[in-house]
This record gives sequence, C-alpha cells and structure tokens, in this order.
Amino acid sequence: MEFAILGSGSAGNATLAKTERVNLLIDAGLSAKQLQMRIEQMGLDRIDAILITHEHGDHVRGLKTLLKKSTIPLYATAATAHVLRQSGIEASWKTFDAGQSFSIGDAEIQSFAILHDAVDPVGYVIRAASKNLGIISDAGHITHSVTLHLQGLHGIYLEANYDDELLAADTKRPWSIKQRISSRHGHLSNKQAAELLENISHPALRQVVLGHLSGDCNCSKIATRIMQDVLTKKGLSQVGICCASQDEPCGWWSL
Repeated sequence: MEFAILGSGSAGNATLAKTERVNLLIDAGLSAKQLQMRIEQMGLDRIDAILITHEHGDHVRGLKTLLKKSTIPLYATAATAHVLRQSGIEASWKTFDAGQSFSIGDAEIQSFAILHDAVDPVGYVIRAASKNLGIISDAGHITHSVTLHLQGLHGIYLEANYDDELLAADTKRPWSIKQRISSRHGHLSNKQAAELLENISHPALRQVVLGHLSGDCNCSKIATRIMQDVLTKKGLSQVGICCASQDEPCGWWSL
C-alpha cells in the first residue's frame, strides 16, 4: 500500500491511498480542477472511491463539481451524508455508522469516531496487503478509543494544526476563535499529536505525515522537531517524518 497527500491546510485537504486493486481519495477539499490536476500529477488515471471524514468545506469543497463528471462511490457516515445531500451534492452514496468497518476492493476500512465540531466526524484505518494506514484530521482531543484504533500502524497522516505558544501569541484571531481551535472539538496541537505518536509508535511504523498545519500558528520545523524528539526517545529515529504542503502534492510513501 502507498499513500500521498494532494494538499493539506485550511484552504483544502485531500489524501490518496493506493492498493494493488483500488485508488482511494480521502476528502476532497481542494477545487475539482486542482483535485483532478494533482491526481494526474501523482500518476493516477482513476479514483475508485471517495471517503469523507466530515462535511466542512476544506474537506469537501471539490465534491459537487468532481461528482458531476463521474459516478465515483462516495463513503460517509449517514449523518454526514445527510448534510452533504442538503448542500446539493449528488452521489452514489455508501453510508455507514461511525465505528463500522467495510471493504472497498482489497482494502479493509475501519472507521472510528473523533471529536470535532462537525455533525459526525470520523477517522479511518485502511488495511491492505498486511499494511495499515491511519488517517486522523480535524480532531480536538484524542480519546482512548482513537488511540486503540491507531495501534499497529505502518503509516499515519496526523493533524498537527497549531503550536501552543504561536497560537497564544497570534494577533489575527480573536480570543473566541483561539478558544474554538484549542477546544476538545477543535484541532490538534503539536503537543497533542506528539502525545498520540508516543502512545502508538512502534518499530514497524515507517512514515508519519503531519497535516493541516496552520500557516500562522504553526511551523513545519517546530512540528517536525517535536515529533522527532518523541521518536528518538523511543529508539525509533528511523521513522520518516514530514509535513504535508497546502500548495502541492507530496508522496508516494510505500508501506
């Protein structure tokens, strides 16, 4: 299994996962034009299914236009699908409940509930050919259930939205917005992401990709260093770490 990030940040998020039989798109927060261009740039000529984590615009922005030109199955929780239908998105819907698992080709998908200010947000673990990829974006707090679902991964795409000190010092955001970002239903800080990584990292982990970094309240050097410190203390300095870009795709990483 391989994965790549088409783009990640407040302006739009989209991830690719590729197995021997299927190409999966997780979230479609870029414009349809950018999605198609970046998918082609990554060498793919088709998408077999789209998985949605939640209904916020930076995760679904390109869906309506993208699906006008194709009949790609769209997977989302029933509550998320209801919201997207109300916004005018028509699709070949495949709905599930948070916590449910399902198959797409040779990929086994395990969904799990996360905390965020959306109607029914989820993360995913994608399993294929004895490899496991975890996807967790836009989560304000890591629950015990989330930690359990993310055990034994070979790769993970993990939100590291803000640095505590940079958020506190930011003058562009009012206090109410800062409170929302740092709440249990907001976003993960570098510290929270590092704590999760400490709890789930193991010798078979190969790649960590940090995503959804704030352009104002985080820095790739700071986020990377914090994660590297965690892995080094556990004797896992061989694990690859990088930060996804908003402006261009990155990957492929083979698991």
